[in-house]
Amino acid sequence: MPLCYQGEESDHIIIVESGWAKVTSSTEDGHEVVLAVRGPGDLVCESAVLGRRGRSATVTALSPLRALVVPAARFTGFLDAHPAVWRLVSGTFVRRLDDAGRRLQAHVSARGARRLALLLTELAELSARHCPPAADGRIDIAPPLSQEELGSWMDASRETVARALNSLRRRGLVSTGWRRISVVDLPGLRAYAQGQD
Repeated sequence: MPLCYQGEESDHIIIVESGWAKVTSSTEDGHEVVLAVRGPGDLVCESAVLGRRGRSATVTALSPLRALVVPAARFTGFLDAHPAVWRLVSGTFVRRLDDAGRRLQAHVSARGARRLALLLTELAELSARHCPPAADGRIDIAPPLSQEELGSWMDASRETVARALNSLRRRGLVSTGWRRISVVDLPGLRAYAQGQD
């Protein structure tokens, strides 16, 4: 279920309390591109409010989600009254720009299984912040992304993702099920993603 739509007016922000959402943008030909995932503690739709422009992306729940909706004027008024919170929000923008830069670099420098390994490494680290790894070190990727959604995020076909997952499974780095990916060996996955076989 969409929380906000690309192109709509910006009259509120959303704070995700629990659950996961994907951030997507539609191309001119109607193709949906996954840009990011957002989870507990994340702000959603804030850049449109702060930039006083229409929303640049659609945000859709990936799982049952609980969120706080804050009117734009209340949000900006709170930021004006609390400069320290402005710094936190600015830090969020910087981290998101860094993430986008890393993904762009991965897009240029890695292909297939290595590009997916980079993405899964990021998602495993994100997931581990919200749910500790299992006793054996296994980390379940929390956002329930399909192979098609992963492919959209890394600019690859679903078939490419399926082949890449198969390669990572054979190496003992991940295990998979329906809309479930577990990272079995995070250090090994990170090393593989960085080209250290």
